[in-house]
Amino acid sequence: MTVRTRFAPSPTGRLHLGNIRAAAFNWLFTRHHDGVFILRIEDTDSERNVAGSEQGILDDLRWLGLGWDEGPDVGGPHGPYRQSERADLHSAAVEKLIASGRAYPCFCAEPEAHDPESGMDRPARRYAGTCRRLSVEERASRLVSGAGHVTRFAVPEDLGHVEFVDEIFGPISFPANDIDDFVIRRTDGRVTYNFGVVVDDIDMEITHVIRGVGHLSNTPKQVLLFQALEEGTPVFAHLPTVLGSDGRKLSKRAGATAVTELQRQGFPPDAVLNYLSLLGWSHPEEKEVLTRSELVAAMSLDRVGKSDTQMDTEKLRWVSQQHLALESLEKLTAHVGPFIDRDRFAGLGADPSSAVDALRTRLSTYGDINDHLGLLFAEDDAAALSIRREVGADPEARVVLAAVRARLEALESWQAEALSDAVRAGGGDAGVRGANLFHPLRLVLIGAEKGPDLGKILAGIGVIEAFRRMDEALS
Repeated sequence: MTVRTRFAPSPTGRLHLGNIRAAAFNWLFTRHHDGVFILRIEDTDSERNVAGSEQGILDDLRWLGLGWDEGPDVGGPHGPYRQSERADLHSAAVEKLIASGRAYPCFCAEPEAHDPESGMDRPARRYAGTCRRLSVEERASRLVSGAGHVTRFAVPEDLGHVEFVDEIFGPISFPANDIDDFVIRRTDGRVTYNFGVVVDDIDMEITHVIRGVGHLSNTPKQVLLFQALEEGTPVFAHLPTVLGSDGRKLSKRAGATAVTELQRQGFPPDAVLNYLSLLGWSHPEEKEVLTRSELVAAMSLDRVGKSDTQMDTEKLRWVSQQHLALESLEKLTAHVGPFIDRDRFAGLGADPSSAVDALRTRLSTYGDINDHLGLLFAEDDAAALSIRREVGADPEARVVLAAVRARLEALESWQAEALSDAVRAGGGDAGVRGANLFHPLRLVLIGAEKGPDLGKILAGIGVIEAFRRMDEALS
């Protein structure tokens, strides 16, 4: 059996960490099994659709590296992949249920019930089944007269429980009498969510439905529809809820970070995918920092827990920091480059690789670079000059600076390792080491006694700037 999964977002806004997690799990699980990952846009709720949202969803998924094998922009054998374009297929499925007696037209106005807490009327929870008991003649007469109606699914009356097995939560049993005859087609001809999902999953041959546990309550209705349409049910797996730091479920209105915001801040896509995998799943060896290929190799549903999981921004930044540490200097420099504020740090030069190397252990995201470049290239020149002159006024510090400068001047290569060696050699010439060597040099070069390795600092600011700062102190 070829594993076929789908991610089916509604185009009501950009993706955030709470809802893109389902896409991440589907993609990782599918790639683990060399299956087919499908993107389906569920856009039938036209009142809530947001212009440009579909393209934004595609952009977010691509940035995270979750490419799809079938979808609205790439096509495939089971298209179209926008739910609004599948009306004929949905209508045919409704008519099939009506013909088999598993669905019927309902002419009732939506019953209302009074909510004492809000003081407002709201739709009643259960439908009394009035139109299910209409005679064939009465039903036909109302249809001929053009009476407005919805179509309801006829829940079997002799059914005790709806049962299915969830890959994460195990055997599930719902009392059938808690399910009334629910609407599958609205008055305007559009099908409802539960019905459209089932018909599309059948047509697209979905084998595994992996989604948030919030959909668990929809599953009994969907199981009944699969059975009524005489189709086997897919494997269901409901992921535990992701909570925000305040303990509330993540949503666009409750603390969920948009994918676009993570991209703007400079989080590496692989780090975000890695972090998303940790929201409810654990590696067999309890590893937390995993490459994309390692995640694909290890992903399985039996490692997903049942308990709610909580979003932790600090943990996300830590995972991101570990991924940056795995990047080669060449790749890290290329990724950091677009985030550098060249107006603020005009002295950086065309090749920022040495500066990036000096600061890389301080970075949690690519966008952090501007927070730390000030360590090498002070924006307050007057304050930096004051510190240099203060150090240069100390006779012992002057001896250290002069000795190190002489060693640096003799170098043929301005590379971090050679620079570190020259600093230590200069300290030997001056008869100092440790803090007596490093502190005055760092104060002159970056205005602080503590910081990156001096060889990396010197490489980062460059030969001309290094000598200029040392000469300002010595003058």
